[in-house]
Amino acid sequence: MGIGKSKVDICPLSLSCHNVDTSHSVDTSQGHHESDPMKLKDVSLGDIVEHNNTTEDLTGGQEGAQAGEEIPEEEAEEEVFLKFVILHAEDDTDEALRVQNLLQNDFGIKPGIIFAEMPCGRQHLQNLDDAVNGSAWTILLLTENFLRDTWCNFQFYTSLMNSVNRQHKYNSVIPMRPLNSPLPRERTPFALQTINALEEESRGFSTQVERIFQESVYKTQQTIWRETRNLAQRQFIA
Repeated sequence: MGIGKSKVDICPLSLSCHNVDTSHSVDTSQGHHESDPMKLKDVSLGDIVEHNNTTEDLTGGQEGAQAGEEIPEEEAEEEVFLKFVILHAEDDTDEALRVQNLLQNDFGIKPGIIFAEMPCGRQHLQNLDDAVNGSAWTILLLTENFLRDTWCNFQFYTSLMNSVNRQHKYNSVIPMRPLNSPLPRERTPFALQTINALEEESRGFSTQVERIFQESVYKTQQTIWRETRNLAQRQFIA
């Protein structure tokens, strides 16, 4: 799903971990770097969201189904496929906003969103699915705070596995070390060390941005997103 055009209030991220099954959380200690991705190799982001939604449907009766049927057609039409989403720690919201403005205003890569701007009152797993699959690139804001949060650990491992399991999302996860409080390379999880990170303090940062965020890649993903969305709508009507 895409994200609505209208601006939404920033939603606190501290509630997110209460909505995530802790069996999916990942220990990022050095001894688990190689084993954790294997645990998630058969898990896609859509599967996790579907499992979570099914569980809530069983406990919530018909109320959730009725709520899902009341989505106005106008709202669906306003959804757009984003250029990027920035996944970040709760304490890094201001830094995420700065990076968002940098990419949009200085490089013309728009529209983009930070995870804290996702709609409040919804499941965080659903927001994560909409953010990652409703945008062309997923930017992981690698700061000192990022790996301290269990939810952030879950976000980056799930995003990586989603990019592996969906061919059109290959190379869509972009680690980025911002100017303020960047995560040192030696403390970066092994799974992210294999990916070339955007280094804002690097002299080649502008060249990196231009090479990664190509319009042709965005158009390809946008077409697949629209086809998937239209198919889901036809199945729902049927």
